[in-house]
Amino acid sequence: MIPLSLDIRMLRSLQGLAETGSVTETARILGRTQPAISLQLQRLNDICGCDLFTKDGRQMVLTPDGVLVLSYAKSILRLHDELLSRLSAPDISGTVVLGTPDLYASFLLPSVLALFQRSFPKVQVQLQCSLSTPLVKQVHRGEIDIALVTRMNDFSGGQVVRQEQLVWLTGENSKAQHEAPVPLALLPPGNIYRDHAIDCLESVNRGWRIACESESVSGLQAATFSGMAVTVLGRSAKVQGMREIDSREGFPPLPKVDLLLYKAPGAKSDAANALHDYLAHHLSMQHQIASPDSVVAGDTGMSDDIVSRPGEAAE
Repeated sequence: MIPLSLDIRMLRSLQGLAETGSVTETARILGRTQPAISLQLQRLNDICGCDLFTKDGRQMVLTPDGVLVLSYAKSILRLHDELLSRLSAPDISGTVVLGTPDLYASFLLPSVLALFQRSFPKVQVQLQCSLSTPLVKQVHRGEIDIALVTRMNDFSGGQVVRQEQLVWLTGENSKAQHEAPVPLALLPPGNIYRDHAIDCLESVNRGWRIACESESVSGLQAATFSGMAVTVLGRSAKVQGMREIDSREGFPPLPKVDLLLYKAPGAKSDAANALHDYLAHHLSMQHQIASPDSVVAGDTGMSDDIVSRPGEAAE
């Protein structure tokens, strides 16, 4: 009997679909074709001998077997990627300056940077926290090596490595969301989080006032925890003591924002390249499965049907 073997590409396709909710988007992130991703998922189903997905209307949801396989897949992929990084790490050393808003430094980067430090122990990362607009100017001038920022309307270039769903947040016991006008805790003018918050309230003719303005997420959190105000942050920044509010309380849905990764034109060292590539990979694939019942939501088009079609071949 030939022993079963799981291809890393199958596991990465499974993880990508669970995170993006779309075969098409998974194919884009992994740099492969949609038919190849579909075939990998079908082969994984066949090898496991069970259905990893089931249809719920026009959506695909993970079955209990799918949840089990995904939990192992994430561990296998983490160890696989860490091993490859360590094998290439011994000769890479140097200092890299990474700029990012403190929001991402607090909620997105700690686990990724911890893995990077273990994989590249000779690389020193110097973290510099600031707002997105000045950071983009600094990376273009070569004052910092790498920048992870929120895409603003006037930004050009950069690589989209992640999207953040914006949400309305208030304190668990706060009544601020019922006040008129609504007291808001927001970043300074020129930030897209602020622009979306104000535009959405004005779209439903709801009054607002600025109760707190802070360049730091800690200031926004303080105003929110205290019950002074409602704020807008990425869903990944929701912590204990906060709750999400929605349209049932008169707050219209907010859009997603793009996170861009920049590298300075002169940042050509092996250390800078290693950190840039590490962030690009891990942020794009960073899992955000909230519970074992997480829905893998397919797009409405037939392009995201995970069942392979006759004549399709893997890459």
